[in-house]
Amino acid sequence: MNRVDSSMVTTANEISGYRIVKNFGIVRGIIVRSRSVIGNLGAALQTIVGGNITILTNLCEKTREEAYELLLQHAAQHGANAVVAMRYDATEVMQGVTEVLAYGTAVQVERIT
Repeated sequence: MNRVDSSMVTTANEISGYRIVKNFGIVRGIIVRSRSVIGNLGAALQTIVGGNITILTNLCEKTREEAYELLLQHAAQHGANAVVAMRYDATEVMQGVTEVLAYGTAVQVERIT
């Protein structure tokens, strides 16, 4: 599937060395994820020991990665070759179920000569 190259994504409002020639508007990637019973049990055991709860860290990282990939694909579907003002947001939809949203502005850029 087509996607914007991740090197052309920034949290800034512009990409150094490029100028925005077309704005396609907001694009997003959304993932809704729940923890498994086993994951909940493992996380509960890790909280007893303390420190980084790796089961949840890995789940969060995988979820953000999937939302980001959907964002890149959504931007490409609009004809963009870059995304500016990229952000993440997360909302607990219900107990144990979280929505992760990656969003930004899809743009077409060209190198400044």
